[in-house]
Parts: sequence; C-alpha cells; structure tokens
Amino acid sequence: MKKATGLLLGAVLASLAFTAQARDTQLKLSIQEAMSSPEAEKVLDPSIKVSFASGGGKIVKQGLVSNKKTNAVGKSDEKACQWAFLSAVKQFQDSAKASGASRVVNLVSYYKRNTFSSTKEYECHVGAVIAGVALKGDLAN
Repeated sequence: MKKATGLLLGAVLASLAFTAQARDTQLKLSIQEAMSSPEAEKVLDPSIKVSFASGGGKIVKQGLVSNKKTNAVGKSDEKACQWAFLSAVKQFQDSAKASGASRVVNLVSYYKRNTFSSTKEYECHVGAVIAGVALKGDLAN
C-alpha cells in the first residue's frame, strides 16, 4: 500500500512540475507605465533618450538585442515583466553610453526573434518562475 501511495504521490508531483514549467503566458503591457514607474526613475538614465518603434538621427549601431529574464516568484506578472523590461532598456542605455550614442531608437519587442512593433506596448512572456522581455533596437546620435 505504501508503495502504491508513493507512486501515486510521485506521479501527481511530476505532473504538477510539468504543468508549472509549461506555462508561457504572453502579455502586452504599457510602455508608458513602465517608463514612468518609480523603478524606472531609479535605474534609467534620463540623458539617454529612448524611442519605441521609431526614431531618427545618425545610426551608430544597428540591430542590437537585449534579452532579459527575471525571477517571477512572489511577484505579479506585471511587476516581473516591468522589471525585465527596465533591465533591457537599461542595457540599451548602457550600450549607448559606451558607444558614444545619445539615443536608443527603433526599439521593438523581439521575443523568440518575433518582432512586435508598438509605440504603446511591449511584449513579455511569463512562466512559472521566470519572466522575460527581449528588445531589438538601434543606437543613434
């Protein structure tokens, strides 16, 4: 009897683990809300301008990609996504500074190399324990 109970418990736990890992919820969230959040004020550099799905100037580097993941455990999907998004934007700003560029332009969501271009929303995918945002864009002056 103990062996049967152990096998049943093992099967249930294995199925729960498989289900939890299989979660991949796609969200489209507000760029404006993320960029004006208190967290954004702490981590982003206001001297490096950021433009989504548009921009201009002389392109310094083209087609850069940032793929950021964050722990989603204990956070709402939106908060986890916002943190991953801000980390990706910050990486672009850091690259701009290092390259002598003053702007990040043409930013689009680029999750699994699929482009989602919007001036209002970014794409995020949330699993059981990880949230991820991928952005593609250019650096310009």
